[in-house]
Amino acid sequence: MIGGVPVPTFLGHARDLYRMGPANNDKLSALRVAVSVAVPGVFLVLVGRPELMMYAVFGALTGMYGRHESHQLRLKHQGQAAAMLLGGVCIGVALSVNHIHSWWLVLIEALFAGVGSLYADAVRLKPIGPFFGILALGACASVPTSVPWAVAVLIAAASAAFSVVIGFAGWFRRRTWLAGATRNISLLRGPLNRAGLVHAARYLLAVGVTGIIGVLTGSGHPHWAMAAAAVPLAGADLPSRVHRGIHRIVGTFLGLVVVAVVLFPGPLSPLQYFPGHAAVVLAAVVILCQFPTELFMARHYGWAMVFFTPVILLVGQLAAPINPGVLVTERAIETFVGATVGIATAVAVQRRR
Repeated sequence: MIGGVPVPTFLGHARDLYRMGPANNDKLSALRVAVSVAVPGVFLVLVGRPELMMYAVFGALTGMYGRHESHQLRLKHQGQAAAMLLGGVCIGVALSVNHIHSWWLVLIEALFAGVGSLYADAVRLKPIGPFFGILALGACASVPTSVPWAVAVLIAAASAAFSVVIGFAGWFRRRTWLAGATRNISLLRGPLNRAGLVHAARYLLAVGVTGIIGVLTGSGHPHWAMAAAAVPLAGADLPSRVHRGIHRIVGTFLGLVVVAVVLFPGPLSPLQYFPGHAAVVLAAVVILCQFPTELFMARHYGWAMVFFTPVILLVGQLAAPINPGVLVTERAIETFVGATVGIATAVAVQRRR
C-alpha cells in the first residue's frame, strides 16, 4: 500500500503517465491542422500584421475536431466546434475593447466554462470539453485589440472556415459519403442531465476559484491559470483527470524551455540570426510547432503541451510583447496553480452513483 492505494494500481497509474497511445493516422490529422494554421498565419505576415495571428490560430483550432470521422460528420463536428471557439473569441475581444478585466473577466470566463461544458457534452466535442474556447476567451481578453472588434472576429471566422474546407477537402479525392450517418448528440436528458450538470459545476468551480486566486494574488495573467484549471476535467474518470493535470504541468514546463530558447538572447535563439525580423521568426515557430501539437494530442497530452505552449505564448508575444523572463515565470506559476486546482476540483466534486 502507498498512501492507501494498492501497489499494483499505483504502478499502473504511474505507467499511464508516460505511456504513448496507439497511432491512428495522426500524421494526416496533424497536417490538416498545420495547414489550417500556416496559410492564414503566412498571409498575415505577408500583409505586415503578424500581431493579429492570435485570432487566426484560435479559428484554425477548428481543424483539431472530427479527426477520424467521415467527411460529412467531420463537417458537422467542426461547425459545432467553431461555434464554441468563435464564441470565446467574440467575448474575449469584446472584453478587451471595453477594457474589462479582473473580477468581470473571472465571472464571465467561469460562466463560459460552465455553459461551454454543457454544450461540449451535448454535441460530443472531441477533443473533449470547452478548454480551447476558454483559452480563446482569456487570451483575446488579455491583449489590446489593435483593429476594430469586427475585424478580429472576422479573422478568426475566416480561419475557422478555411479549417473546415481543409477538413472536407479529402472528399474530393475519395468522394465517400455514408448515407444516413449522424453524430451522437445528447439533449442532456434523464441521468445524463445530472452528469452533465455536475461536470459543468466542476468547470464553473475550478475556473472561478482559480480566477479568484489570481486576482487576489495580483497575477498578471489569471486567464492562464483558469485555462489550466479546465484541463484535468476533460478526463473520463478520476485517474485520467489526475493524469491530464500532471501532463499539463510537466508538458508546459518543458514547453517553457522551448519558449526560453526562442526568446532569451543566446546562440540557440533564432532571433539572434534574423535581427529586425522578430515577428516573422515567432510566426514561423508558431506554425512549425502546430504540427507536433496535433500529432501527439490524442496519443500523449504531455508531449502535445510541449509544443502547444510555444504556440500560445508566442502568438501572445506577437500581440502584446512582455519581458521573456516574466512571461516564462508567470506561465509556470499560473499553470501549476491552475492544474492543481483543477485536480482538486475533480477529486472533490464527484457525481453520486
